[in-house]
Amino acid sequence: MTSTVPRRDTTGSAGLGALFTPRGIAVVGASRSPGKLGATLARSLGGFAARGGHLALVNGRDATMHPSVRTAAEAGPVDLAMICVPAPACPEVLAEAAAAGAGAAVVCGGGFAEVGGPGVGYQEKLAAVVAETGIRLLGPNTSGFLAPHAGVTASFVPGVAQVRPGRVAVVAASGGVNHALAFLLTEAGHGVSLAVGLGNGVDVSAPDVLDHLADDPDTGAVALHVESVADGPRLVAAVRRLAARRPVVALVVGRHDVGAFAASHTGALATSWRTTRAALAQAGAVLVGDERELVDAVGALSVTRARPVRAAGVGVVTAQAGPGLLLLDDLRGRGARVPELAATTQEALGGLLPPLTFQRNPVDTGRPGPELGRVFRAVAGDPEVDVVAGYALHEPDAVDLVAAAREGRVDDVPVVLGLGGTGDEVVRARRALLDAGIAVAADPRGVAAGVGALLADARVRARRADPVVPRHVPTGVAGAHDEHAAKGLLDRLGIPTAPRRACASRAEAHAGLAELGGPVAVKILDAAVLHKTEIGGVHLGIADAAGLDEALDRLDAIGARRYLVERMAPAGVDLVLGARRDPVFGPIVLLGLGGTTAEALADVAIRLAPLGPGEAAEMPAELTGQALLDGWRGGPVLDPDALGRVASALGDLLVADPGLAEIEVNPLRLTADGLVALDAVVIPTEASDAQPDR
Repeated sequence: MTSTVPRRDTTGSAGLGALFTPRGIAVVGASRSPGKLGATLARSLGGFAARGGHLALVNGRDATMHPSVRTAAEAGPVDLAMICVPAPACPEVLAEAAAAGAGAAVVCGGGFAEVGGPGVGYQEKLAAVVAETGIRLLGPNTSGFLAPHAGVTASFVPGVAQVRPGRVAVVAASGGVNHALAFLLTEAGHGVSLAVGLGNGVDVSAPDVLDHLADDPDTGAVALHVESVADGPRLVAAVRRLAARRPVVALVVGRHDVGAFAASHTGALATSWRTTRAALAQAGAVLVGDERELVDAVGALSVTRARPVRAAGVGVVTAQAGPGLLLLDDLRGRGARVPELAATTQEALGGLLPPLTFQRNPVDTGRPGPELGRVFRAVAGDPEVDVVAGYALHEPDAVDLVAAAREGRVDDVPVVLGLGGTGDEVVRARRALLDAGIAVAADPRGVAAGVGALLADARVRARRADPVVPRHVPTGVAGAHDEHAAKGLLDRLGIPTAPRRACASRAEAHAGLAELGGPVAVKILDAAVLHKTEIGGVHLGIADAAGLDEALDRLDAIGARRYLVERMAPAGVDLVLGARRDPVFGPIVLLGLGGTTAEALADVAIRLAPLGPGEAAEMPAELTGQALLDGWRGGPVLDPDALGRVASALGDLLVADPGLAEIEVNPLRLTADGLVALDAVVIPTEASDAQPDR
């Protein structure tokens, strides 16, 4: 497989022009048997040939076809080789394609690393050819890609020719999901600029395609489907670059995965699904929960965007009360702000609508008429409204919805309109709305998904600039830390802790009680014990010498050699705050409700580190239990900026100290006087793979 072709640059998006906009394509393994993969691909690429592209069929056992890629390249340019031969033969064919001058190839078939056994070796040989020659490889184990603007239907899936050119790009881990999304987008009236199924991803990966799309004038928004991540920082960087230019909507698979056994609460909470979603959101992506929401969200963002606002207001206009309530309920569930309309707006609506209709927001028009366009315009013009969400059935005898939506448009206030109905007239009306720059959905849930995406995108773009400023943090931190040493580290970071004394004897413990005054907490002090409560290593509310002796007796019974005597903190709300090294994304910071509550409810916020205090201060707002931090039933009120400084400091510490695998404060108690760290765990890098005592 030795090649004389000079090695090409295979970093980033280099060479993807040969893949997605080829001048000529060779189908290697083409066949005249209709059911074979090579025959199906040749048929799919017929449109490319009809547009003047060079399409060469290669099969050394068919005298009517080219015997090799080399002879195909002699007849015309071959930038892309579609390889449809059994897995054992693929590496040799790939090398032949590179030697013939092809810049890219697609291996559609399976039988590689996904099946194990010999397939792993075949895939390794493909990777070796890529490394030696620089040819760009999509796959193996993929159903291909669609590039409708270039006339390239490089797929063996039936029906792909019906996917029309458009403004939405799809980047999917799975070839099957890639096609499912392309078909759903087509049904929703959206075209596709590029749809790529990555398969096993030997060479071309999601970051490569995302970088390619950053400069693609035909793409207005990108749908990203993620199953697993090989290089977290590279994916985050690619999403961040792309999101700065056009919207990215991400669907991450794995919500219900059970995380591996972890020594800390932080590790148990930071599953790959949660961490991947958090990382992509931090990079600027809009997150969705399923494929239909993905289609509605990316479809809306490919048509329109809201102005950058951190808390955009939504004006709801509905011609049917029942669907309007479904829409309102869904919007509320997404945290959308649906403000009461201004008195002047309500006065204008009162002159347009019957007196019995609800007009404060949502606006129920009753059966719509010619006034609907002016209703849309009045709501869009309200000073508190940044996005209009509407729903109506297709009733052409009552109102022309397309004309009404056009009439009701206000600059910088996008409209997402749900148009209910069926049949060709409805399809044409939805297409007309899209052509007019009005996002459209088929049902209330789709409208809410589209509006939710516009709001999330607006928040991302309005996010305050919070550059990470290097700060002085302790360096060279390594080795085992008991609780006293871990809290000493927190003290150096400026994170409040309670007064305490580390004691090597019972006499020192009694002296500590006398000095601190009761009540105190008395704990086992041992770096090997991470979860002291579970083994009876914590005794609270010790107020006198007799109580202290009783607590010390119990600690001695579990093998305690040293004790920590610490002043009891006031009552409050407990949080868990930790920083750890994620195996894919690197240092992360996690915030959740304290103790096992966070694990049971999975109510957490995650950020990549380092992060500035301002960005970290936004984390509490993502918690479902946020109300507990805002004076719930007379309780303490969290200062987000104070929390931001603590979280940012932990992230900086982990980044600066490669000897640390993890540091966790649990609980971090919110009291009337502010935050105080009640317990802390430090796990050194060399011990992170061990299973410590629990």
